[in-house]
Amino acid sequence: MKHLRADTKLYTRMLTFGLILVLIVAAPGWGLAADSPATYWDDVETLSQEIDQQIEAKWDADGIVPAPMSDDAEYFRRISLDIAGRIPPASEVRWFLADQSPDKRRAAVEKLLDSPAYVIHFANVWRSIMMPEANADDQVRFLLPGFEAWLREKLSEETKYDDLVREILTAPLNNVTGGNPLLAGRQELSPIAFYQAKQIKPENLAAATSRIFLGVRMECAQCHDHPMDHWKQEEFWSYAAFFAGIERRSGGGILGTVRELFDRRELTIPETGETIQASFLDGSQPEWRFSVGPRETLANWMTSAENAYFTRAAANRMWGHFFGIGIVDPVDDFGTEHPPSHPELLDELAQQFAAHDFDVKFLIRAITASNAYQLSSRQTDASQQDPRSFARMNIKGLTPEQLFDSLAMSTGYYQPFEVETPATMRRGGPRAEFLDMFRNESEKPTEPQTTILQALAMMNGGFIANATSLENSETLAAIVNFPLMSNAERIETLYLATLSRKPRPDELSDLVTYVESGGAQPDPQEALSDIFWALINSSEFLFNH
Repeated sequence: MKHLRADTKLYTRMLTFGLILVLIVAAPGWGLAADSPATYWDDVETLSQEIDQQIEAKWDADGIVPAPMSDDAEYFRRISLDIAGRIPPASEVRWFLADQSPDKRRAAVEKLLDSPAYVIHFANVWRSIMMPEANADDQVRFLLPGFEAWLREKLSEETKYDDLVREILTAPLNNVTGGNPLLAGRQELSPIAFYQAKQIKPENLAAATSRIFLGVRMECAQCHDHPMDHWKQEEFWSYAAFFAGIERRSGGGILGTVRELFDRRELTIPETGETIQASFLDGSQPEWRFSVGPRETLANWMTSAENAYFTRAAANRMWGHFFGIGIVDPVDDFGTEHPPSHPELLDELAQQFAAHDFDVKFLIRAITASNAYQLSSRQTDASQQDPRSFARMNIKGLTPEQLFDSLAMSTGYYQPFEVETPATMRRGGPRAEFLDMFRNESEKPTEPQTTILQALAMMNGGFIANATSLENSETLAAIVNFPLMSNAERIETLYLATLSRKPRPDELSDLVTYVESGGAQPDPQEALSDIFWALINSSEFLFNH
């Protein structure tokens, strides 16, 4: 019986390795999504060409020599990180590199846009934009799962961007109790956490909604006229007056019951005592209608296709997501000190976004199909230095979510479902601890801030040590124990699983020699583990390029 149990255990382990190798090596069937109307795809192509014409015209005017086009491996890794939020599986990299179809890049984008990973990633993206307070406030962090679940529901339903913003601005608040709806057992999801995170204060809601949805930073005008822009204190408070009717009843703190007085649409400016009526940022006055509250009136104005604040801010934010820097930089500050690098292009993106019913995927398809997006990140000429010339792809630091999910993908780490606990109001488990440690306070993806603790966690931390060990890494164990692979094939698979490319001939030659010599131990299997660890700790793995 002892031998039988041992044989069964060995058989099970070998079967597991074989299944993992199938996932690493096999080529999945890919294809374009269901056909859309021909005019839609014509419009995608037209906008993609317009992007390149505008960018190339600036190159010609400034004497800029663009970088060469990215190779397939670089492009595939880039779109996987930008659209799905993690590196691709090794099996899909093999397929993509072997595919000879002329439209394989477009097909890969379509597959990613149709994947659950797109929904999860962009829910993370929008949550970090809309609720940055969670990074420093445990009470706000407690609200995140419910807000993320609401975002995922909207993205799964392919809710248009204007409708998403409208739902936030008009969310029912009267007699609503805050908190995490998932833990409270409520079935209906709501964006109320957005209001709770802003402490139900009109001035906080005004500052957040103008910055996020209109690209206007007017916080400085709260106490005095903006020192570096044209915004006046009266304009800030007249915009904040759209939220004047919202208040929290006594008790309950951030999670207390909220009520709204729908006929209240004026505020008194602190210290001055002046009462200000609600008005729009473009100077126009609302036309108040019976039974239509101030927030709904604001939403009607804000999400209009004719509102250049709204359309330009949204288009610029999407451009910044894919290029690492906006046409207006920072992406949410359309002030006089930050003129657009390509104003005509920004206008065209905004107009086409509105013309296609604020379909975010339409912009994603056009941007990722452009030559500008497909350029290599390698600088080949001094004229490519300015990141706002878009003469090469800007290198972006991975977000904490992208980094952990890419580590999980490369090492075969299984992520159990994790939720907030009422006792700690923090998410437990390796992922949550990792996200806390690698939280990046920099506003610019092209200028990530790293700490010594983060570097030590990558080099010597328990998670990385376990994930790259022969005993705990499913990927490494499968590669090492599969008998039909040569050392060169094992090294190639490690590269595909981490860097999403095959090793260069010189890299392969040196590493084969290292493995066959046994490495530092000496032990060929441990040498492969050393290579796996080194690849994960390389700058090539830690950046989107």
